[in-house]
Amino acid sequence: MTGPVGEDVTALVARLVADDSLAGATLSKPAKGDPGRARKVTVDPLEGRYRWRHHHATRTEDEIVAPDETARRLEHLLGGAYRQGLLRSPEADYQVLTSGAGSTVLRRPPSRIEIRREHDRAKQRVLAEGTPIPFLVELGVMTRDGRVRASRQDKFRQVNRFCELVEDVLPSLPPGPLRVLDFGSGRSTLTFALHHLLTAIHGREVELVGLDLKAEVVADCERLARRLDAAGLRFAVGDIATWSGERADLVVSLHACDTATDAALDRAVRLDASVILAVPCCHHELLGLIDDEPLRPLLRHGILKERFAAEATDAMRAQLLSLCGYDVHVVEFVPLEHTPKNVLLRATRARRPPRAVVQLAAEYRSLADRLGAEPALRRMLGDRLDAALGEMVDRKLP
Repeated sequence: MTGPVGEDVTALVARLVADDSLAGATLSKPAKGDPGRARKVTVDPLEGRYRWRHHHATRTEDEIVAPDETARRLEHLLGGAYRQGLLRSPEADYQVLTSGAGSTVLRRPPSRIEIRREHDRAKQRVLAEGTPIPFLVELGVMTRDGRVRASRQDKFRQVNRFCELVEDVLPSLPPGPLRVLDFGSGRSTLTFALHHLLTAIHGREVELVGLDLKAEVVADCERLARRLDAAGLRFAVGDIATWSGERADLVVSLHACDTATDAALDRAVRLDASVILAVPCCHHELLGLIDDEPLRPLLRHGILKERFAAEATDAMRAQLLSLCGYDVHVVEFVPLEHTPKNVLLRATRARRPPRAVVQLAAEYRSLADRLGAEPALRRMLGDRLDAALGEMVDRKLP
């Protein structure tokens, strides 16, 4: 039987999450006003956490979220960001209808009697264990019979997570042969993974260059590429900041330290990359620059200031990339228990109406002025950003 319930949305969400009885949730019919909002959001229980899946028109994004944060997000999004929601539990399904007059919660018979947790099923990875993958064997991650070595399980998970993130952006890459750059490729485990994913799994023809400053490391990687007969893959000694080329379809920068990440993002924009994937590493630049009196209680503690500076730096980078014509998302690269460097900036080319660009520019200017600091990327991309951050802020909105 269907009918209204006595609980409001906040109490209902809090109870289902606290009782671990949330079997799933679906949010649909986004309210107007935010063109970047997903058309639909689904939430599914894992062991101890929840998988959030954001369904956009041309892509799907996943993230793993803790229970407390899941409850907070659901309460917020069902409060007006989405006009319709469905919360499932073994006891009942709860339909949430939101309008200007408030929210109504209707109770229906349960559609899921049992809670199915994804962790209970075998995880389907892009690179499967049990089948030897040549580059992983050569790099000591796998044995010759395809078994992942116990000491390299974290690396295997990292490689798979990276492949999943690349697969998410494949629809944003152009057809035909791909030009790919990996800035700061280092020992190149993920560079070889990227080549394997694009060529062996997806059958794409690629020209992939791994760039690094260390000649000895580059020579080792080049020898391995030739031993693997990796067509289209080569390594070169070079500086990210001075690299030049006609264009690139995909630019990757993983763990480039401090402003080297900004240099990689600058090069990617100037090479007109369709997709940029960057995992920043070390955030020293803003540590001595941020000055905000109301934030003094936070900034006087070194470890808190360091974390805040890192998050502020990446937020500003994301906003600047948006102003350069990208749709940017900050996602979890690998869980924190494996590495503290777990943030990935994922940027794909996008078109925005002038009004949206004005809003982005105003938001960036407000944040930079409040913190009293700007990242190196602002200076590097000055010629690309001046119009957006200057003239467009002053334009009157229609």
